[in-house]
Formats: sequence, C-alpha cells, structure tokens
Amino acid sequence: MALEDDMALLERVALFRAMDRDALRLLAFSSETRRLRAGDTLFRKDDISEYGFVVASGAITLIDDDVATAIVGPGTLIGEMALLSETRRPTTAIAREASVVLRVSRQMFRRTLEEYPATAARIADELRRRVQEMSADLAGVKERLRRIGADPDRREG
Repeated sequence: MALEDDMALLERVALFRAMDRDALRLLAFSSETRRLRAGDTLFRKDDISEYGFVVASGAITLIDDDVATAIVGPGTLIGEMALLSETRRPTTAIAREASVVLRVSRQMFRRTLEEYPATAARIADELRRRVQEMSADLAGVKERLRRIGADPDRREG
C-alpha cells in the first residue's frame, strides 16, 4: 500500500484520528503491511503483544476459548492496548478470508507521541473520554442489575 493509503487507513481508527498529519505520516511510514491467507493466525491468545493491527481488507475472527467473540473488518484496530503497554493477547486472531493488515509497533507509536506532544495530549484526551463513557456504561449496568435484584455490591453471608 502507498503511504497516503496507509495514512487514510489509520485515520479511520478513532485512536489515530487525533494525530496531526506529520505524526500520522511517521506512524504510517513505520508500519508494516502483512498479507494473510484464509486460516492464517495473526496471533494467539496469551502471546505477549508488541503490535497493534489495523485491518485494511478482509476479515479477522477473534476467538476466545474456541468461541468466536467477534469478526472485524477494514478500519478496525486490533490490539489497541498493545500500543499503550506490554500485555498478553486476550484472544486468538485468525484470518477469516484473505486479508491485509497494517502492523503498528508500540515502540514507534510511543516515539511518535514523544515527538508530537500535542498529538499525545489529544490521544490522552480521547482515552480519558472513552474511560469516562465506559464508567458511565458500567454504572448503568450496575443500576439495571440492582433493579432486578442482582446487586453486584450485595454480598451473601
């Protein structure tokens, strides 16, 4: 894929949308294109993660304990947490069909944030907003559980 195509693909991802053009260009330039055949394994559950993957084409199935938990397609970032810190993969990812992914390294993502502090601040704001949304969603779930008598704070003695 051409650099402009890679940049356009990265811009489809909410996390990267906050980046300015130069930062996005650096990240796209340093990313690697991987082509997968149907059935190829992108990574396995519990692997140590060093990369995030943006699906450019095709479809990737995410599997946890032999159960498909999601099928993701173009514009999806797989392994966002891998860009932020070392972690283990929570699922196995297998190409459902011939697919192309853009591999983004944590090392380069961090370097980009260091070189573009305004971009880093915007990404921090985006992550903070998402954590707040998740907290509000969880509070709503807790309230619904409380209403049906399944209060998660209530302990049985």
